Order: sequence, then structure tokens, then C-alpha cells
Amino acid sequence: MAGSKPARPAILRRGRWGVSPLTLRILAVNVLALALLVLGLLYLGRYQDRLVQAELDALETEARIFASALGEGAVQRGTDEAETGRESYELSPELGRQMVRRLALATDTHTRLYGADGHLLSDSRVLTGSPGKIEIRELPPPPAGDAVSRTVNDLYSRFIDVVPSREGLPLYRERSSGKDSVPPDVERAMAGENSKTVWRLESRGERADLLLTVAVPVQRYKEVLGAVLLSRSGVGIDDAIRSVRFDILKVFAVALLVTVGLSFYLASTIARPVRRLAQAADRLRTGHGRHTEIPDFTGRGDEIGELSGVLRDMTAALWARMDAIERFAADVAHEIKNPLTSLRSAVETVNRIQDPGRRERLMAIIADDVQRLDRLISDISNASRLDAELSRAEPEPVDVGAMLGMLADIHRATAASAQGEGAEDAENANPPRVVVPRVVVDVPPGGGLTVPGLEGRLTQVFQNLIANALSFSPPGGLVRVAVRRTGNGSRGMVEVTVTDDGPGIPDGKEEAIFERFYTERPAGEKFGTHSGLGLSISKQIVEAHGGRITAANRRGPDGDVAGAEFTVQLPRP
Repeated sequence: MAGSKPARPAILRRGRWGVSPLTLRILAVNVLALALLVLGLLYLGRYQDRLVQAELDALETEARIFASALGEGAVQRGTDEAETGRESYELSPELGRQMVRRLALATDTHTRLYGADGHLLSDSRVLTGSPGKIEIRELPPPPAGDAVSRTVNDLYSRFIDVVPSREGLPLYRERSSGKDSVPPDVERAMAGENSKTVWRLESRGERADLLLTVAVPVQRYKEVLGAVLLSRSGVGIDDAIRSVRFDILKVFAVALLVTVGLSFYLASTIARPVRRLAQAADRLRTGHGRHTEIPDFTGRGDEIGELSGVLRDMTAALWARMDAIERFAADVAHEIKNPLTSLRSAVETVNRIQDPGRRERLMAIIADDVQRLDRLISDISNASRLDAELSRAEPEPVDVGAMLGMLADIHRATAASAQGEGAEDAENANPPRVVVPRVVVDVPPGGGLTVPGLEGRLTQVFQNLIANALSFSPPGGLVRVAVRRTGNGSRGMVEVTVTDDGPGIPDGKEEAIFERFYTERPAGEKFGTHSGLGLSISKQIVEAHGGRITAANRRGPDGDVAGAEFTVQLPRP
């Protein structure tokens, strides 16, 4: 919509929970790094593999001991020994059941003994007596701990304990009796090999557990009489991994609290000062007067302190610029008002004068005032555009020695033309023109007088200084321009001095002559010829180039003023 104001940016925006977005970002980055580290630690695949291998080795050692004991104590002579006429042995089912039961009592393994034909001879979890067979089954342990602990364990089982996955393990199923029910491990043991397998049990609403099985052949004089199969649950392995993971999670919880606290502390040392700086800048933008001050954090010695110092310096520079603009506007109004007053008075008077001579003089005054206004407005326009031009233009290498030599050549050509016109006037019986002062430029050999800057504006500076020296020099006087190198390295400067033989600068006015609209002209010069902006513009240009301009009186051997001396110092690259 036309005329509507642009939306004000929400520079003081907070997050959903009253926390700054910068704080949330710092917190998210720190917590994410910690979470990735903990997730990597929680993946205990290799640790689990080592536990499983250690458990299988221990189970295999037990199985070998059981097989050796059974091979010695549960063996009887074979029934076909009389028929074949050679000595043979076989496992005794009764002795095997007794020994398996006694051996299994000392361990927490499920032990089964198979005969040479693959039939199950004994099972440590099946008791045989007069009433019949009794099968022993382990019941799951009752839930331990309070409701919070059970909830934590349930969440662990659902989310954390799935790492690493066990879907690649073979599924274990109990087999029915009969020859076809011989487990694969027993079949390999019947062939004389030790067999070890890791199984996963069927899941019943919870995560499947591990089952470790080891089968070892029962031998008598290298003859395989059967096989013993030992199986053990992987609950102990799961408990060990669970314990390690809970220890990691406890350390993670402590580290998380420390990380969150340090994140908020770090955010407070960054976000809070930045917010204060933003609030102060917003008050400066929307407020009135100069009562608002940018907070000073320069004592921090970091980037925020540097930002605070830069903002304070920028604010001071803005106020100084605004003050300069106000003074400039007031000075412009004052300088323009004088010729306008004179012009209005002359215009009001010219209609009431009948004398042609006086009317002609008034018209000349009007023409001078109009010319003065035109010159004044042109100089004011150039001065107002100077800041923008100096801030936008890119500096280029400028040879100061060549520039001064060109200005001297221009002056000599202009002076020669003026002398020629004076000679022609003498031939026409007109009085000759005064002798123009000379300009001498002293440029040392060897070069090294190049400075970075804007050639057009630096030319304007030295044109103003030379023109100012010429205007104060007497007829036939001498304006000397000398250039030299000073300093070394990053502090090296190109120094230019412009001296004249004029009356010099009034005492105490060495700084005032660089102020806007200040005029101190030679006696006899027509009023309004100069606007008083030349030296002010020159100082502005030199300071924009990182240099310095000063003025002083040049004195003779007797201590009297022998002329003025202007010094310009520009930094070398």
C-alpha cells in the first residue's frame, strides 16, 4: 500500500520458551556432539562378541570335562561283543543319567547326553522316578525394583537394547524326540568334531535372548560312543552389556547436565551482550537526543568487545557527522543570506533611481551578487558530494611528483599567456599587467613518491594550495613546492610543502583557516571572489586519504614573517 511504513524488524525476538535462538543453537550443537559420542559408545558389538566368545570357550571346556567323565564312568561293554568276538563299548543310559544329573548340579547349564544312534539318553532337566518323568523348567525372575526402574528397563529393552541387532543369528527351536530330532551340533559331534553355535530364542513380547550351545563327542579309545550337548542362556551376557550401557548413560547424564550448564553460560556471555548492544542500537534508532549510550564491553578482549568498541566509535562518528551537517547547514544559510540581502536591497533600490550612472552601478552590484551566489552554490554542492565520492571510489596509485610537475607546467603556460597579453596591451598604449608570481617544483630523483588515492581529488588539493599561495604572493614573487619521502615501512609518508612570499597567516589562525567559509584575503582583492571552502575541502580530502595537512608561518633570519607554509603528508603504500 502506498504511503505505508515498512515493517520494523524484530531484532529482540525470543524463542518459544523465552530463550534466544542463539542460545538454542549453541545448546543444540553441544548436545548433538555429546549425543553422537554416546551413541557410538552404546554400540557394544565387539564387546558383546568378546563376551560371547569367552562364554563359548568356557562352555566348551565344561563340555570336554563332561565328555571325558562320561567316557570313563558311563561306559559298559557292548551287547554284540559275544557275536562279533571283539571288544566293544557303549554308553549306559542309567549311568549316563546319574552322571549327567550330578555334573549339571555344579553348573547352570542344560546338559543332554545322546547315544551313538542319536537318541537322547539323558537330560539334566528331566528327572526319572517311580511316578514317571518330571521336567524342570526355569521360570522368569519376578520384576525387581520400583515402577520407575521397571519403566526405565522397559524403555531400555525397547530402544537401546536393539543395538546391535541379532536378526542374523539362527533361530533356536526345541526338537521332538526321535532320530530326526538330533540337533545339528550333535550331528557334527558324532562325526568327531567339537561344535559351537550362538542362537536366538523366539521373542515372546520382549526382545529375544541369546542361547549358546556346545556339543562334544564322548569317546572311549578314540571311538565315538555318543555326544554331550551343553546349552546356556545369554542372560549373563545381556546383563553385562546392560550394566556397561547403564554406566555409560549415567556418565552421559552427568556430562549432559554439565554441557547444558556450560552451554547456557557460553550463550549468556555471547547472546546477552549482543542483545544489549542490539537494544542500545534500537534505542538510538528510535529515540531522541543523545542520552542513550552503547554498552562498553571492550574490557572483554574478544570479538564482542571489539564489536562494542566499533559500535561506540561508529556512534560517536555519526553524532560528529550530524553535528558537522548541522553546522554546515547553518553556515550555508548564513553565507547565502548575505548576498541575497545585498541583492534584494539593490533590486528594491534600482526602480527608484533615475540617474543612469547610479542605475548602472546598482546593476553591476546585482551581477556581482548573482555571480557570488553561483560560485558559492557550486562550491557548496562540490563540498556536499565530496564525502559520498570519497567513500565509494577505489584508490589507485598516484605519482605525486608527476602531478606537481604537471601543475607547474600548467601555471607556466598560463603565466606566459598572461605576459603575452600584457605586451599587446603595452603596444596599444594600455598599462601593462602585473608580473605573475613564479611556481618552482622541487622533485627528488629516484621515485618512490607514489601514494594510494584519487588522482582528481589530490590534484584539487594541490591546485587549491598553489592558487592560495599565488593569491597572497607579491608581483614577481616565488611559490616553492617541494616533495620528499619521510619514514620507512608502514609509517612511510610522502610530504609536500607549499611556501609563498606573502604576508603569512594571522597569529592564532593556523587551524581556523581550515574551517568552512573562513576567509582571510589579501588587501585590495575584490570582495566575494572566494567562498572560503577551498582549504576546508582540501583538509577533508587529505584526511580521507589517511593524511594530514597543517599550516604555519615561514620566518626569516630576523624572525619576521616571510610567508606562509602549508604541509601535506600522505601515507605511502
